[in-house]
Amino acid sequence: MKICTWGDVASAFEGKPSGGGELQIALLAKALAKSGNEVVIVDIMSKKDFVTDDGIKVFQIKGYNKGIRFFRFFTQRLPNLYLSLKAQKADIYYCQIRDFRHILAYWAARKTKGKFILQLASDLDAMDLKMRIKYDYLTHFGGLYWFLKVFLTELIFPYLVRKADIVLVQHEGQKNNLFKKGINSIIFNNLIELDKIPKVLNPMHQDFCFVGALDKRKGFTEFFELVEKTPFATFKVIGLPRDRTGYIYYEKLKSCKNVTLFGNLSHSETLNHILNSKALISTSPMEGFPNIFIEAWACGIPVLSLYFDPGGIIKREDLGEVADGNLDSLINAMSTTISTDKFANKAKAYVEHNHILNKDKIKQISDLFVELIN
Repeated sequence: MKICTWGDVASAFEGKPSGGGELQIALLAKALAKSGNEVVIVDIMSKKDFVTDDGIKVFQIKGYNKGIRFFRFFTQRLPNLYLSLKAQKADIYYCQIRDFRHILAYWAARKTKGKFILQLASDLDAMDLKMRIKYDYLTHFGGLYWFLKVFLTELIFPYLVRKADIVLVQHEGQKNNLFKKGINSIIFNNLIELDKIPKVLNPMHQDFCFVGALDKRKGFTEFFELVEKTPFATFKVIGLPRDRTGYIYYEKLKSCKNVTLFGNLSHSETLNHILNSKALISTSPMEGFPNIFIEAWACGIPVLSLYFDPGGIIKREDLGEVADGNLDSLINAMSTTISTDKFANKAKAYVEHNHILNKDKIKQISDLFVELIN
């Protein structure tokens, strides 16, 4: 069976994924390759063709960056991406992350008699336009290309969700939202490789850790307010500003004595800081199923979330605290959080049962894809 996907994925194989969705695509590709499938990635950022250690073929898009800026998007990038996808003649075309360009993979699948799988990467993907405007589009603005991308994505992505041969979702909440729209879906848990988790015999558990893009969309304003209200706590901040809000509050945090700013770190360095933290702090109002949550639990560390609980899992599995938007409740959770071996064992057991990329999970993933073409 041949599976094809596309995006900025190759960097994830070097331990430097451009985002959580790209990391998940790379892990899925590894799982499918390990089960004996031919996996191809058409990579929009790669400058060469190569094969990964797992046997995954990565192809560059020739001529992708030629032409005049903005115009080349139509004259070079879209046509060449489509031609590159169609040339693979894959049995299955798999796409993740909300993007109108997935229509090219859909057309390639229909042209070559293949199947099309679409996976949601955010709760917003399963919600209506009003929610995406509030929690995504109004949080940042761009130039002409940004407006064009938003328009085309809102025109095309909902169509693809309805037309896909299979829609995969990250948790029960997303599945329920799609079901209300008459769309069936399958829950497909995010993946993690436990061998990437560092071994620390006596973790210090001294600070609270905030990891990710520092911007309005991720609740960085609320995080700054949290820091101001908790002089008793110390924080590690891993990541860099991504918008004007992020830059403003990042500069303000430089004068806070209880905050250490690390900027961008490697994946392994980030995990090491999480391992030595009291808890992972999240102030983002809307997510999908954050990889960083799973990684914190794999480290035996609780997640303290101001707003978001993916499918109610934090509350249901007792994997931390959810403050339901109440900053005082989050502060109270911080003041009472104690790292224990009992919690660590429970959190790690949850990850091993649901998210670890092992032989059973690899077979489960392969069977899902094989069933689609049989």
